[in-house]
Amino acid sequence: MKTQYYTAASLDGFIATEDDSLEWLFPLGDVNDTGYPAFFAEVGALAMGSATYEWMLRHAVVVKEQMGADWPYTQPTWIFSSRSLPPVPGANLTFVSGDVRRVHDQMRRAAGAKNIWVVGGGDLAGQFFDAGLLDDIIVQVGSVTLGKGKPLFPRRLTSPPLRLVSVRQVGSGFAELRYEVPRGIT
Repeated sequence: MKTQYYTAASLDGFIATEDDSLEWLFPLGDVNDTGYPAFFAEVGALAMGSATYEWMLRHAVVVKEQMGADWPYTQPTWIFSSRSLPPVPGANLTFVSGDVRRVHDQMRRAAGAKNIWVVGGGDLAGQFFDAGLLDDIIVQVGSVTLGKGKPLFPRRLTSPPLRLVSVRQVGSGFAELRYEVPRGIT
């Protein structure tokens, strides 16, 4: 069982534009050609930041068209936010705030033998890292630059560095990088 941050980022290290748009991402390739389907099959619980959750709410019509449901995940999902947010009817959501350590054990129990997916954003993944709870970073680097936006991982990681586990080309638009987070990193 691992806690994994899986996301896509621009070549210059942003997961979304300043206004949380992901429009740059969709023309780059088909998600089914990536490692996402195999990754997602091993997900037992999700951790999601408020900006990601609000993006899902703003795009609810598209989500329903593509997934056939108002909420695309059957797994229990913890939404980390300091604000009050509306729930999605029928979704297995738990709204929490504060330290990620406080709910990590609940997430582990809910995930069972499967993994916890830190869906986003970068700061939430950084909070799991800061708490010593992040095991892997999996990023699909897209062949575009945004110049500015929401950073992939707003933390300094230097010693020891992340351990590169695999690199995979996905079509002509992505490189999928898998990193293991060593313990004792500063």
